[in-house]
Order: sequence, then C-alpha cells, then structure tokens
Amino acid sequence: MLVRDVDRLADRPWTDQVEKVEGNVLDPGVMQRALRGIDAAYYLIHSMCSGPDFARRDREAARSFAEEAGHLKQVIYLGGILPDETTVRNSKHLRSRAEVGEILRERLPTTEFRAGPIIGSGSASFEMVRYLTERLPAMVAPRWIEHEVQPIAVRHVLDYLVAVLGREDAVGVIDIGGEVLTFKEMMLGYARVRGLPRVIIPVPVLAPGLAALWVGLVTPIPNCLAVPLVRGMVRPVVGDLTRARALFPEIHPMGYQEAVELALDRTREESVMTRWSDAVGRDETFEFEDREGLAREVRTRLVDAPSEAVFKAFTSLGGDRGWLVWNWAWKARGLLDQVVGGPGLRRGRRDPAELRRGDAVDFWRVEEIQEPRLLRLRAEMKLPGRAWLQFEAEPEDGKTRLVQAALFAPRGFLGWLYWYSVYPFHRLIFDHLIDGVAELAREITEAEQGDPRTGP
Repeated sequence: MLVRDVDRLADRPWTDQVEKVEGNVLDPGVMQRALRGIDAAYYLIHSMCSGPDFARRDREAARSFAEEAGHLKQVIYLGGILPDETTVRNSKHLRSRAEVGEILRERLPTTEFRAGPIIGSGSASFEMVRYLTERLPAMVAPRWIEHEVQPIAVRHVLDYLVAVLGREDAVGVIDIGGEVLTFKEMMLGYARVRGLPRVIIPVPVLAPGLAALWVGLVTPIPNCLAVPLVRGMVRPVVGDLTRARALFPEIHPMGYQEAVELALDRTREESVMTRWSDAVGRDETFEFEDREGLAREVRTRLVDAPSEAVFKAFTSLGGDRGWLVWNWAWKARGLLDQVVGGPGLRRGRRDPAELRRGDAVDFWRVEEIQEPRLLRLRAEMKLPGRAWLQFEAEPEDGKTRLVQAALFAPRGFLGWLYWYSVYPFHRLIFDHLIDGVAELAREITEAEQGDPRTGP
C-alpha cells in the first residue's frame, strides 16, 4: 500500500495486515519499492485539492505510475460516470478523471470503473447531500438539481473492485450505479431517512460557480471539492449499466434509501472512535472537526502517570465526586435538563470507584469501558442530537497520552444551532476538565506510590 503518511493509518484495525510504503507517486524510487513483487494494483489517486493545476498533477501521476508499472498484469481504476462531451469540457474535474483513465488504459492492462455519486461516510458527494439537508430546513437551489444522477452504495463499489481482481484480461470501461434519481430526490430521500421535513425550491438563476461557493460556505466541504462537484452536475450524469450487469451478474446494487440508512448506521458505529495516535510527540493538543455529520472536539495531554492511574481518574468522575472543575456549571446544566424532562444529575452513579457497561453516571450512560484504556459515555440528557464524552489512556514513552473527546451528532438545523451556540462554553469547560483529570491521575499515582493500598 502506497501512502503519503504512514502514521495516519496507526488506528486502523487492519494496519498490521498490510505492507506500507510511504511516499509520492511522482517519485520513481518510491514507486519501484511499492510495486516490487506484485502483479495487480488499484489506482485510487487524485490531486483535486492540491491547487489550480491539479489536472496537470493528475496526468503526471498517472504517467509516473505507468512508467514503473509495466510488469503488472492488472490495474484497476475508479473514476466517475461521464455525461455528454459539453459537460466534460466545462468540468475540469470530470475531464481530469477521464484523462487519467485514458493514460492508464493506453499503457497498462486497465479496468476502469466509472461510478456516480458514492453513498457512504466520507464520500464528498454524500457529505454534500448530508450537510445541505441537515442544515437547511428550506433552500432555494439551482434548477439543475432536477437533473438525473446515478448514486451507488460504497459497499457495492467495493464489490465491483474486488470482483474484477484476478481476471486475466482487462475489461476496459464499465459504468456502475444504482437507481436513477435527481439530486433533489437524493436530498429529500436523505431527509426522509432522518425524519426531517424539508422544502427545496429550484430556480433558474443560480450559476454553477455561485452555487458551488454557497455549498462551500454552508458545509465543511472545501471549495476545492465543492466547485468541481457542482460543475459536474449541471447536466444529467447517468451511465449505461449493460456491461456491469453482464460481467458481474452477482452484484445487485441496493436502492438509494437503504444505502443512506446503512451509511448513517456505519457513521454512528465508527464516528465516536478518536485518533489518539495523531497527537503522539506533543504534550498538549486540541483539534476541532466538523466532518461526516459529526462535530468533534478532541484534546490530549501527556500525563506523567501510568495508564492505570489515568483510567482510575476519568472513571471516577460524576456522582458525589462531581466533575472536578466548573461543578456549578454542571449542576446548572443538570437542572436545565430536569426542567425539560431529562434525568439531570440526580441519578449519580452506582459505585464511587467502579463502572460497568450500562451504568448511569449523572446524565450519561456508560456505552463502552475497556480497562485500563477506554471509557465512552453516551449523553441521555434532552438534546437535538446525540452526544458522547470519551476518554482514552494510551502509554507513550513512559508516560500516558490522555485523550478526551466531546462528540455531537446533530439532528437537523436546530442541532447545529445548539452545538455552535454552546461551543464557546464547551471550549472553556472541557479545557479545564482534561487538566483536572490529568492532575487527579498524578495525585492517584503519588498516593499509590506512598501506599499501595491507596485508591482514588
């Protein structure tokens, strides 16, 4: 596997099962190492956010790869469904995707899959649908949102990519996709899955460039992605699935609504896992992300204490001990929650020192606990969305990396409004909370070193 930064794969469960080469596809030496001893390769590279000359960089990357990959028996490339020639000429992104496919097919035994909008967490097309629908109860949109597209679930894209591996002959160009919908129907379908009433009014006056800038403003999708995506939708983008059905009759793409439901389920399952390894080597870090439908505040501290002491510190929060800092603010939030029908802080906790999965901790519930490294609390207070507070303790250079993550999955416009209105208070309270946990861990360590029987 060729990657630009090996450290970014540290938290992946499969990272120890693959051989990794760090570097750039434009470096011949790197490509020789990456391609040594293999006979098939997936080409999943693009440079869209590298600057205005990304198309040139994409051509150079494809040619560099082809020069070093002459011994390969098979190359598998994922591009996009191409609409009519006029749209391809006007869309730098689509033109670049087509050019890369041509370079690979001319020089190597290449199978090129062309997909429409991919429905799955992290897909730019899906994130655009997600954020526009979640954040805007009513919207005026360009009339071309009524053009047809052909979305496909990410799991079926993977099905095609895996199914073609090992074929002795290059299959050429294959369009893949699911049911045909308009982009407006995609947004309304997402809204139905989420139970959000939405009004979308197409108008003929919004130019693609203006609409793309609006997407970049309303959503976390950067303009370097939003502009080419929007420009690629000014005409219908529907493929011919005849070859896909003939060559891969065992693959039956699911409907759009089911694909959205599965994508959201996947996001809920995986989105609350933090990435402590990104912060290794720094004493204190803070990261704020608004990505894949989830807002994350992730803080870390390097604590001079063993992981067992750090674990004891964050698993002792709540109940009679309270929350170490700003306790009056926690009590006020609990009182407000009780007023609107939530549990507030009155539940306390079952035991002052021990936690089990399913235990109540004030207005939280223990969703996951793994001694001596992880505690994840799910909020049961009344909120316009779902919230978690997670702590991790990971050994690092004789100390412990403490990771504290506050996560919020908002529901609709009110959810986003709530989150950003309380964010300044969270910034202050959670900064002090992680410092309080770190200090408590040091106190526990000192006490235990003085008396092995002493606990928190």
